[in-house]
Order: sequence, then structure tokens, then C-alpha cells
Amino acid sequence: MALAAAGVTVILWASAFVSIRSAGEAYAPGALALGRLLTGSLVLVAILLIRREGLPPRAAWPGIVVSGLLWFGGYSVVLNWGEQLVDAGTASLVVNIAPLLMALLAFRLLGESLAPRLLTGMAVSFAGAVVVGLSMAGDGSTSVLGVVLCLVAAVAYAGGVVAQKPTLAYATPLQVTTYGALIGAVGCLPFGWQLVQDAAHAPLSATLNMVYLGVFPTALAFTTWAYALARTTASRMGATTYAVPAIVVLMAWLLLDEIPGALTLAGGVLCLAGVAVARSRPRRAKAQVAQDTP
Repeated sequence: MALAAAGVTVILWASAFVSIRSAGEAYAPGALALGRLLTGSLVLVAILLIRREGLPPRAAWPGIVVSGLLWFGGYSVVLNWGEQLVDAGTASLVVNIAPLLMALLAFRLLGESLAPRLLTGMAVSFAGAVVVGLSMAGDGSTSVLGVVLCLVAAVAYAGGVVAQKPTLAYATPLQVTTYGALIGAVGCLPFGWQLVQDAAHAPLSATLNMVYLGVFPTALAFTTWAYALARTTASRMGATTYAVPAIVVLMAWLLLDEIPGALTLAGGVLCLAGVAVARSRPRRAKAQVAQDTP
């Protein structure tokens, strides 16, 4: 189930790149982040009330607040802004530093191990992400500010995940996601007037894409992410997200009729191969699991 949940997350987060491209043409970065988080929060709160899960315990709040501000709010705003200044290939390349930062932070702060297979898989996937990013880079000029913003987004992403991991020992994935999204939305409230202005002039397609971002890549995907993260390490979950570039290439091929080149396909294969290596277990560990299973 954890692997299936991670798969749902990766697919929906990959689809977000297509929707952000459309919605970002009509909505400013902060307004898009706020609209996405408000939509996602409404869905999550409704589900939380139906399930009657209530408030998380006090011990869970520090991690929820940090992940909400860093990941749900800060990451969304900064990444939206960065992608307006650099091409998608450059943005994806820089943001893909996040899983490496995640592994290092988890090792330092959470005491997670850096297994050789994990490091090897992440290195292979990162090489694939570099290939995909370079092959998809446009002809536009690369802004230094845009690169810095994408780097800040990667740091916020990694920090938010590492803050969220211990929180899942006290609260359910739905609680962590719901209140994280609410805190992220509160942090984005200064963009409220911009959201109202953009929504008044935005085409229906852009608004529908913003709603999609809130319902699926936020409400659903962040919940399935938290569910999977509660059942594995932050490092292994971070490595899983290296499959996103490969899926983005496939979706762009199917939905946007953007035929990938040989270099892009090769990078995508590297991304998937690295994820497979990072998430694999040594034969001894597999044998031990099989022996312990009744």
C-alpha cells in the first residue's frame, strides 16, 4: 500500500507541471499558491470532518507548522516565481537537488542511514534529472534570480519533508496534510487581493487548472505522500520523487503532443532506474523479511 500511495503522489505531482504552466499565465505566483492551497484545504477539511479525526495532538504541531510554512506555502510561492524567470528544464534540474538535501538532512537530524544502494540510486536518478533538464531547456535567457529562487524552493521542500516525518508518529496523514495546507494558506494570505484581481480576469481554463492543483496534486497527493512517508524513511521517499521528470516527459508526450528526443528519453530511463535501485533492498534483507513473515 505504501508503494501504491507513493506512486499516486508521483503521478499527480508530475501532472502539476502541466497545470502550473497553464494557470501561471493568468495568476501571479503568490495568488496561484494561495488559490491552490485554499482549494485543497476546503477538500481536506471536508474529509477530516467526515472522518471525525479532529485536531492532532500537541506534539505534532511543531512539525505541522514548519512543514506548512516551508513546504505547502513557501515552496509553492517561490517555485511559481522561479519558473517565471527560468525555463522548465532549468527549474526541474535545480529543484531536483531537493532529494539529495532531504537525505542529508534526514541523516543529520533524524538519524536515518545513508545506505550504499540509496546513495547509488539517487546519484543515477540525479544524473537522469540533469539529462532531462538539459534536454528540455528552452532558448530563453536564464535568470540568476530564477535559479536562486528554484534553489530556495528545493531547500524549503527538503526542510518541510524532514520536519513532517517525525510528526507522523503523533498524527494521522490526513491530519498532517490538512493542517499543513491550512497553515500554508494562512501564510499566503498577503496574496489574497492579488488572487481576487487575477481571478476576475483569468480565463476559465486557468482557474480550472488552479482548482485541479488544489484538489489532486495538493489534497490527494500530499495525503498519499504522508501515508507513504509514515511507513518508510524520508530519504527513500525523496528518492521516489526522482520518477517525476520521467513521468512529466510521458505526460507531455501524451497530453501536449510534445515528442521527446532520444536524450530526454534516456534521461527518463535513468531517473526510473535510479529510483528502482534506491528503493531496492539487499538480498539478505529480503530473505530476512520473508523468513519473518508468517
